[in-house]
Amino acid sequence: MTENTPKSTISQNPDIRLLGKMLGDVIRAYGGDRLFRQTEYIRSTSVDRYRGVEGADSSDRGLGALTLDDTLDFVRGFMLFSLLANLAEDRQGVAKEEGASFEEALIRLRSEGVDDATLMELLGNSLIVPVLTAHPTEVRRKSIIDHKNRIAALMAMRDMGQAVTPDGDNVEEAIYRQIALLWQTRPLRNEKLFVADEIENARSYMQQVFLTAIPKLYMRWENALGHRPPGFVRLGTWIGGDRDGNPFVNAETLRYAMARDGGTAIRHYLEQIHKLGAEISISSRNSETPAEVLELAERSGDNAPSRTDEPYRRAMSGIYARLCATHFALVGDQPPRPSAVGRRSLCQPRCASGRPCHFGGRTCGGRRRCAGNRRRPWPLDPCC
Repeated sequence: MTENTPKSTISQNPDIRLLGKMLGDVIRAYGGDRLFRQTEYIRSTSVDRYRGVEGADSSDRGLGALTLDDTLDFVRGFMLFSLLANLAEDRQGVAKEEGASFEEALIRLRSEGVDDATLMELLGNSLIVPVLTAHPTEVRRKSIIDHKNRIAALMAMRDMGQAVTPDGDNVEEAIYRQIALLWQTRPLRNEKLFVADEIENARSYMQQVFLTAIPKLYMRWENALGHRPPGFVRLGTWIGGDRDGNPFVNAETLRYAMARDGGTAIRHYLEQIHKLGAEISISSRNSETPAEVLELAERSGDNAPSRTDEPYRRAMSGIYARLCATHFALVGDQPPRPSAVGRRSLCQPRCASGRPCHFGGRTCGGRRRCAGNRRRPWPLDPCC
């Protein structure tokens, strides 16, 4: 972007116009026409003052006419507008900036003579760690964050031209409903924020953002590179384990953070492995199976008669069972969908011969199989 290129501002973002209009409709419907007119008057006079409209400084701003209850509703409305504006800016983001994508950076590096071997070596020696931190002023409730995330997901559906959600709701009506729920949701906590609350807040970001975004990024990078890149992105957090003088952080909070965060990651992998196992229905009667997969299937402990000719599913059952055992060892209870196969935990020493390096069809007899879902468990260590 050159100096002469005008920057795209939030006022030019169509998302904020759509979401702002919906918020106005919600305020009118749930707060009354009087509150809507008061809010709109204050908003318009503030915009005039910001733009330097003649006489705007001397005009009545409308704030003096607000009662205490009106003021609280007015502040709540502008708080929600700021939240929706931030959402719109996040969606506008850097994705539209020229040269900002991994693919474009790769093209530029290759054009300057950097070969793939050098790139892979660079990535192999790199480490990017987005670290989740607690902030003492973060008082937003998880309910507010959840509604915001649902609006973002619905806006993504709208971007793809979907008029109806998978549940059969009209997309724009569903967005309006989420904004209406935001308006009627208490934005702040009534009680003091404790370390356990900070851990849970961070865990929700981990679950809803990182555990879904990082695998998708790896898939994009693999497609751009033409082969699987080394794992150079790891999620970090110091919440519950920092020793910077916080008297409420101790060994117990560290154990709690480890159990909650570790359990969240393991349950995510369990869900993905369950989906992958349901999809890979390859029968050994209809396809050649690598010896490594057959060995893994035999060691899985899954002896169900209905799967005797399905080594991939049996192997998946063994991996799933070991993750369930690890969940029990780390968290102290079984995951929501326990395994029927008893296996030792991954926390115990691994067997060197149990490296399912060819699992999921990556190198099945020189042919690529299951190209869609074989990458789902990223960034799960394949040596499980």
